[in-house]
Amino acid sequence: MATYKIALFPGDGTGPEVLREGVKVMSAAAARFGIKLETQEFDFGGERYLKTGEVLPDSAIEEFRRFDAIYLGAIGHPDVKPGILEKGILLKTRFELDQYINLRPVKLYPTVETPIKNKGPEDIDFVVVRENSAGLYTGVGGIQKKGTPHEVAIQTMVYTRHEVDRCLKYAFELTQKRNKAKTLTLCGKTNVLTYVYDLWERAFHEMGAKEFPDIKREYAHVDATTMWMVKNPEWFDVIVTGNMFGDIITDLGAMVQGGMGIAAGGNINPNGVSMFEPIGGSAPKYTGMNIINPLACIFAGQMLLDHLGETEAAACVEKACVAFLESGQLPGLSAKEIKEGGMSTTKIGDAIAKLTATV
Repeated sequence: MATYKIALFPGDGTGPEVLREGVKVMSAAAARFGIKLETQEFDFGGERYLKTGEVLPDSAIEEFRRFDAIYLGAIGHPDVKPGILEKGILLKTRFELDQYINLRPVKLYPTVETPIKNKGPEDIDFVVVRENSAGLYTGVGGIQKKGTPHEVAIQTMVYTRHEVDRCLKYAFELTQKRNKAKTLTLCGKTNVLTYVYDLWERAFHEMGAKEFPDIKREYAHVDATTMWMVKNPEWFDVIVTGNMFGDIITDLGAMVQGGMGIAAGGNINPNGVSMFEPIGGSAPKYTGMNIINPLACIFAGQMLLDHLGETEAAACVEKACVAFLESGQLPGLSAKEIKEGGMSTTKIGDAIAKLTATV
């Protein structure tokens, strides 16, 4: 029996509620496929910060290194200034654990509505690989003469060839593994960001020609990418891009696939500890009401299982989620629709866990 140690990170707002259901479904899959999950919960988040002033100590990072994966609920507290928890917990975890890939499947599931006219599940099924550790997010820059009419603010995009290469390698290998259209699209802005994305483009074609000749390579400016994600999402198989552009187009991807309530992501270190999470926020106004949609967190758990190599269990969770969506039990993805339809966070988790054990 394979045993995995999972760090549970409920976080803030409705994070604990959705994570509880995600763990419930993962546990059902584990029981079915002979997997043992050893979990430990950590209370880092807004409430702890307000009580102790502590965000995420270095000792926590060292503890995380002893786990096989981290499973996150949500981070964000209305009484904590924006940026403190996000930078102090999420970014610190990503950087310290070198989670240099942000992986975002963009997949439309049956019965989920997309705002894209005349598009269905057969049209929307691609993955965005976002470089997750460098670029504008590393804080290179500064401010001079703050608060004066002559204030200067500088934020610098910095990439090394090593950082670009390892992200591209992951994207090429994922494209091979998906074995769908076998097409990898580099999303950049070579006509304006002529230094950084020249590096990306050269590395992209050099690696592709040398190591992945079976993968078709395409390039698209980021503005064109956003247009085509709406007009022709079926054109994409895997998209690889830098940190800032990836941050933007993955939120667009979430809307294309039906909204934040269905979107999940992973912060990946292929050789270390990775973290999986729902894309939506902590939704503090719904805290404790048991009406928030846990599907995104359940899909994050499915990604976690797949990352650990438990592909059968992961496929079973996805199949169970699809069966639940097709059953008509879910009145909608929003908290309002769930409440008015007589469903609840717990009922959704129970239903999918039951299906996971039987489908």
